[in-house]
Amino acid sequence: MNQRKTSTKSTNDHGTDALHQYQETDGHFSLVRNFRLADLVTIMNGVCGSFSVFSSANYLLSNDRDYLWSALAFPLAGLLFDFFDGKVARWRKSSSLLGQELDSLADLISFGVAPALLAFTVGLRTYLDTVVLTGFICCGLARLARFNATVALVPKDEAGKAKYFEGLPIPSSLVLVAVLSYWTKMGWIEGQEGIPLGTITLWGPQKGKGEIHLVSIVFGCWAAAMVSKTLRVPKI
Repeated sequence: MNQRKTSTKSTNDHGTDALHQYQETDGHFSLVRNFRLADLVTIMNGVCGSFSVFSSANYLLSNDRDYLWSALAFPLAGLLFDFFDGKVARWRKSSSLLGQELDSLADLISFGVAPALLAFTVGLRTYLDTVVLTGFICCGLARLARFNATVALVPKDEAGKAKYFEGLPIPSSLVLVAVLSYWTKMGWIEGQEGIPLGTITLWGPQKGKGEIHLVSIVFGCWAAAMVSKTLRVPKI
């Protein structure tokens, strides 16, 4: 109990110092001047996720496959920046509360919003599909918020890193992006051969609001695994 109080107090003190850092700096661009190198690398993760989103939108408008392949590739580029921002922070021996929040927000775009929109783009477009994909994004959001709130309580190794993740880490959604990439290569997408396994109708007429693609269940299960409290994934 004392250890928990100490960890919480340390986190609060760090947060107070970070708030003073930005509160006491004047100027329109003071936020940018306070960015560390690792923060800029993290922002590039968000840039990749945003490009993926816009590339998906361009594919829906133009049906140009180049846009779809770009949308599928950008989350992977985001993962590289997500990997290197921690390396840069340790190399520069500088980290901040702002950097932690930036990391979570960038991850939500690149590994939450972008994969969900990619799934919609390739064919998961029924009403229930979009409900599941919205749940996928929100579970990713909740998982990132829980990580920020509880990271100080997770057991650490000798290097000070968390020993495990509670629930699937949100970058694991790249496995789903890899599956969507394979489907794209094989032509198993909307407008070509269609999504594997097809749809089922839970209520109402076919093509109505009760229709859902069976593979949407995979996204639903993935979302549940991200917010799981009992699933512990060893951190490599």
